[in-house]
Amino acid sequence: MRRQTRRRFVAATALAVAGIAGCTGRTGSAGAGTEGTSGGATEPGDTDGRTTGSSESLDSHPAAAGLDAQPTLGPREATATIVAFEDPSCPRCRAFERNTVPRIRDELVATGQARFVARTYPVVYPWGEPAVQALESTFARSSEAFWGLFAHYFADQDAFSTDNVLPRTEEWLAANTDLDGAAVVADAEAGAYDDAVQVDLDAGEAAGVGRTTPTVFLFRDGEYVTRAGGSVSFDLLTSALGL
Repeated sequence: MRRQTRRRFVAATALAVAGIAGCTGRTGSAGAGTEGTSGGATEPGDTDGRTTGSSESLDSHPAAAGLDAQPTLGPREATATIVAFEDPSCPRCRAFERNTVPRIRDELVATGQARFVARTYPVVYPWGEPAVQALESTFARSSEAFWGLFAHYFADQDAFSTDNVLPRTEEWLAANTDLDGAAVVADAEAGAYDDAVQVDLDAGEAAGVGRTTPTVFLFRDGEYVTRAGGSVSFDLLTSALGL
């Protein structure tokens, strides 16, 4: 009975999961909309036909493939799981990181209500690809350094290009972590973590992310709830998750 009640709630809230487009891959422009606008939105056709009422679980949903090996904040046993596909070069992802993720960290992760899982998904500007290689190389060495570098890409997003992203990455790692920045960059240039990069790309493709970032998949009590793309607000997430 409880599950049926929640499903009805989810079906109602899913209709509100609509709004402003995200970045679209390799078109050279971000999607339309006002940066930071709340209310959440998906591009036409971006809603998942399998969403509400779906019997898919966290264990079986393609967006969650290989989840335990991904950069994660919060406890695995949390009520909710938020899986975010983001591109470091995507302006809409930057807005998500600035406006929504801090509240996820403070109000959901820190309280044990949710875990947040980042999946790198480079589909917008070309410099996102070497950045993702560097992120995977960093994560293999240090989870803490990964989150720092991830935030750095969004904070200084306008300064990066395909030509400078790896040199700037090496400089940042040397100045802000104990890692060997040159080794991280050497691995990124060699594609040493191609397999890890491909795991995220395959998961996104299988889950129907397409070429729009950010796209966020929401799970509660081990069940798939819905997904949202574009300007994903904190209120949207908590409403859809019933938190």
